[in-house]
Amino acid sequence: MQDYQKDFIEFALSQGVLQFGEFTLKSGRISPYFFNSGLFNNGASLGKLGEFYARAIVDSGLAFDMLFGPAYKGIPLVAAVAIALAQQYQVTSPYCFDRKEVKDHGEGGLTVGAPLRGRVLIVDDVISAGTSTNHSVAIIRDAGAGAAGVAIALDRQESGPDGGSAIAEIEQNHGIRVISIIKLDNLVEYLQQGHGETELLDSIRQYREKYGV
Repeated sequence: MQDYQKDFIEFALSQGVLQFGEFTLKSGRISPYFFNSGLFNNGASLGKLGEFYARAIVDSGLAFDMLFGPAYKGIPLVAAVAIALAQQYQVTSPYCFDRKEVKDHGEGGLTVGAPLRGRVLIVDDVISAGTSTNHSVAIIRDAGAGAAGVAIALDRQESGPDGGSAIAEIEQNHGIRVISIIKLDNLVEYLQQGHGETELLDSIRQYREKYGV
């Protein structure tokens, strides 16, 4: 685990974004931890979040020409990442996001921002079933561009309803990479370094044994 990944875990904990307990997920699973990116809800935390994304993107070495944020959570994320890339790494990347409904007046269209061109990196918070990513890839390809990959905050390293990994399925089906700031493995490593109680570690290990990939 790199220092910035440890810093991100502590940042997420300090903001109440990463929580421990018993949480019922959309899938119906009872998880011992929960990650709610919507709680990065002020300028300071969103700006810092963008910097963590930018670091993970740059470290990945993934080549891309522009950024895309799926509505709604991806909209502030993609803007924050574009700013962080410019300020921290002097990478001026165009970005855009989609509308939930096609606008039929004014400038019209399905997307807002720079035109979709070249290799497009999707910026999202997490990947569960992969529905949002599949929709984003379709929008990008319909515009004549190509999906370069997906950047997310947390990879839960968890199986989908069919027993396979939603992330692996996305990578295989679309021929793209999924990169993340942290993975569940990083969180476990952090807790093992004395930052978590034995009971919490045991519950996460049991959950991972049941649903992990």
